[in-house]
Amino acid sequence: MVTAFEGWNDAGDAASSAARWLIERQDAIRVGTIDCEEFYDFTETRPLVSYDEDGRRQIEWPDVEIWAGSISDQQDLVVLIGQEPHLRWRTFTEAVLQVVNELDASLVLTLGALLSDIPHTRPSVVTGTTDDPRTAARLDLAHSTYEGPTGIVGVLAATLRASGLATASLWASVPTYVSGAPSPKATLALIQRTCDLLDFRPATTDLEIASAAYERQLDELVAADEDTAAYVAGLEEAADDQPADEDPGAGHPPLTEADPAELVQEVERFLRGD
Repeated sequence: MVTAFEGWNDAGDAASSAARWLIERQDAIRVGTIDCEEFYDFTETRPLVSYDEDGRRQIEWPDVEIWAGSISDQQDLVVLIGQEPHLRWRTFTEAVLQVVNELDASLVLTLGALLSDIPHTRPSVVTGTTDDPRTAARLDLAHSTYEGPTGIVGVLAATLRASGLATASLWASVPTYVSGAPSPKATLALIQRTCDLLDFRPATTDLEIASAAYERQLDELVAADEDTAAYVAGLEEAADDQPADEDPGAGHPPLTEADPAELVQEVERFLRGD
């Protein structure tokens, strides 16, 4: 089972986009939902109103969806995707645990994405972790040492691990100065690492094209502003000097001349085409 949640755990929409890509690539079918009523504050995540084919208004609620497909004759893949819940996280994780047990999943892989001081011109870093030494050895993952605030991804992984289930997490890094724009580059990196773990080799041409276009757009924006160009050049230098075993973003230079908020807004406007 692969899980991804929109919101705090999903910088650049990278994790949720990766999950949706897997659903589309498998021609998966929706096999169930976790009802939203207990877990969402609808003033924060509002339902959507739309019209059906007959012109009747309908309400779309932000349920967590469960999709099922196959990646080989021997292996099925279930994808769980939705908004990060606002309420009753312990009850929610117990509901997910029930789904995992009913499906007899051999591994639960949680996807996430975080903001980091990395340049868009370098490969998106994907960190793979697990709390289980056997899973770490089997999948060549690092032992998680993170301590601090966590989202539903961390709570879910801890709940499943406490129940004796094999879990792992993949986190992609997204540049801080494009925090509000979708990152196909980070999505591609997550898909490649996920497929490596699952021994699944789908074509990723569409993501590669989108990733190249994303990088070209940012190159144009950076070249048009001296402060932005200097900032990104500093990030590139730090990334190139960084030891391979060091966390991405460590040792990055300070942003002294350009205002980070202005950079974020300018990049987001550029990527939206405003």
